[in-house]
Amino acid sequence: MTSGHLQIVICAAGPAADVTQLVTTATQQSWTTVVTATPRALDFIDAQAIERLTGHPVQSTYRSSLGTRRSLPATDALIIAPATYNSVNKIALGIADNYAMTTVAELIGRQVPTVVVPFVNAALATRAPFQRAVANLRDERVRVFLGTDDGWEPHPPGSGNSRQRAFPWAAAFEAATRMAGDVPARSTDRG
Repeated sequence: MTSGHLQIVICAAGPAADVTQLVTTATQQSWTTVVTATPRALDFIDAQAIERLTGHPVQSTYRSSLGTRRSLPATDALIIAPATYNSVNKIALGIADNYAMTTVAELIGRQVPTVVVPFVNAALATRAPFQRAVANLRDERVRVFLGTDDGWEPHPPGSGNSRQRAFPWAAAFEAATRMAGDVPARSTDRG
C-alpha cells in the first residue's frame, strides 16, 4: 500500500519519546497519522511536537462533549509501539480500561492490520501470561514483533535505556504497510 491512514498507539516505555521517528517515516511515505497515548505514556512524549507533525492532537481520553459521537477515523493500519508488558497482556485479554486500549480493542475487532512491538525485559518476556498473550494476539492475526526472526529480542533487565535507540520503528511501519496492502478494501464508515 503506497499511502493510507496509520493509527499509532504508544504506551509508557522509554522508546515512546522517539515516536516522532515513526510519524516522520509514515509521512514521508504519504501516510497520514494520528497518535493515541495511554495515560501514563503522556509523561514520555512531547505531545506538541507530535501534534505539529501529525496535524492532530494526541488523544488519551474520551471526548466528553455532549452531542458528539465517538468515532475512529478510517484506519488502514495500527501500530502499538512501544507496547509494555502490561499493555500486551491487556490487549490480548481485551481489557479496555482507557481510551487507548479501547481504540486498540475496536480496531483489532475490525480486523485492521495491526503490528505490536513490545518493549519488555527478558524476565517479563519469559512469564507464562506474556507468552500466552503473544500467542493469542498472533492467533488473531496481529503481527507481534518479537523474536529472532524479527531481530527484536527482549533486553536484559536493567538495560532498557541502552536498547531504546535500536527500537524498530521503520521495520514496524514496513510490516504494517505490507499487511495493509494484503487486505481487501474496507468500508470507510468507521462510526
